[in-house]
Amino acid sequence: MARPDLVNPRAGAPNSVPHGATDSATDSATDSVPNSAPAWAAIDFGTSNSAVALPGAGGAQAAAAVRLVELEPGFFTMPTAVFYRSDTPPGELEAERHYGRAAVAAYVDGQDGRLMRSMKSILGSTLLEQNTDIGGGRSVKYHDVVAGYLRHLRRRAEDTARAPIERVVLGRPVFFVDDDAARDAAAQAALERAARQVGFSEVQFQYEPIAAALDLESRATREQLVLVADIGGGTSDFSLIRIGPGRRGRLDRRDDILANHGVHVAGTDFDRRVELAAILPLAGYRTLRPPASRHSGEASREVPSGIYFDLATWHLINTLYGPARLAELRSMKGWYADPRHYQRLLAVLTRRLGHALAAAAEAAKIAVAEAGRTRIDLDLWEPALAAAFDEAAAASALHVDFEQIVGAAHEALRLAGVAADAVDAVYFTGGSTGLAPLVDRIAAGFSRAERVRGDRFSSVAQGLGWHARALFGAPAARSAVRPAG
Repeated sequence: MARPDLVNPRAGAPNSVPHGATDSATDSATDSVPNSAPAWAAIDFGTSNSAVALPGAGGAQAAAAVRLVELEPGFFTMPTAVFYRSDTPPGELEAERHYGRAAVAAYVDGQDGRLMRSMKSILGSTLLEQNTDIGGGRSVKYHDVVAGYLRHLRRRAEDTARAPIERVVLGRPVFFVDDDAARDAAAQAALERAARQVGFSEVQFQYEPIAAALDLESRATREQLVLVADIGGGTSDFSLIRIGPGRRGRLDRRDDILANHGVHVAGTDFDRRVELAAILPLAGYRTLRPPASRHSGEASREVPSGIYFDLATWHLINTLYGPARLAELRSMKGWYADPRHYQRLLAVLTRRLGHALAAAAEAAKIAVAEAGRTRIDLDLWEPALAAAFDEAAAASALHVDFEQIVGAAHEALRLAGVAADAVDAVYFTGGSTGLAPLVDRIAAGFSRAERVRGDRFSSVAQGLGWHARALFGAPAARSAVRPAG
């Protein structure tokens, strides 16, 4: 049975899952190379989803100047997910891997292995250089998980271009790590090292919200002051930028960037809050321990919350499945006034249901955003078990995060010394801008500004492509060279 480590079935249509997106499927797909070879790619390596842009056939001012890579059949974005198969023959040097929707499908189909998601979230952390078990007696460094995913994106780009690609522009959030300049720099350095490890010889970076503004600028007809709100899975970034037809194509846009500010609060944090508010109380979260004795006079205390916080945090869930954490939970059995709570929590750990519950929380967040209320079906955990969740509960659960994000938007303006009524447009991009209550709350602070929605999943990649074209130029025709494996 697959280990349900980091699963997110939301991205993409459930009936459009390719099963061949493995390393071996792309190794020999670059045999036919045309004379006009793209010299660069632009990669939006996202916490939840990723996208890649290449130079298009059009001129610098044409809409076709940048094109997106079809990373999976019918999809220009792909979940940032890797599945390591634990049944890879022992003689193979590396475990067979699936990527994107194929990785999610491998987990859903019950294959033996380990599903990894949200790898971007660990950039800048000490976890990056640690090894993690992937089953079958194998382990892998988290850094190599990131590098392997970038290698797959590069191969998909080269398959599409039918040419070698050695130069790349990578997107990055305003802050990989909040309020820690050293760790933030270490995160970018780690991502650059991974890119070079997989064959990119020249690596440049651009802020993701700035890239989104370049996508908007490609369609702008007049000069504007734009607040870009890029709210994805891991970070919420705001940039105040001047855009306009006369500014297109400039390599150095620093003078057009009035301010940027971001916080490490976004979609995965929302999922965590929803799980803690709506699902984990069924396993005893925030319940009171029974008093030591009826006559002790001691006030009841809450059951310790650490195990629940770990259970609701994507990259920590797997740590709960080890013998030490199971022993810790078993020692807490007498702390539960309702034995059902203990039994449910024990079932999550022994049956490794942690990421299935996290996926249910994410689905509930989306359902409430779209319909106002939902019933969270938890039959997988216990027959007929369910939880109700509605807008009022979501507003309560997400209020702190929403306030922090709205505050970051206004902090960007404060840093620029610009009043809210001077903003011409607020440009929303990133997967979490599908939450209408969050978008409404941000937009309410800029009543004079036009509300503009970009492609939630690919506008950053397109903007990175515009920046790469300005930086590297249009690809020159040259003789074909088959890329090295």
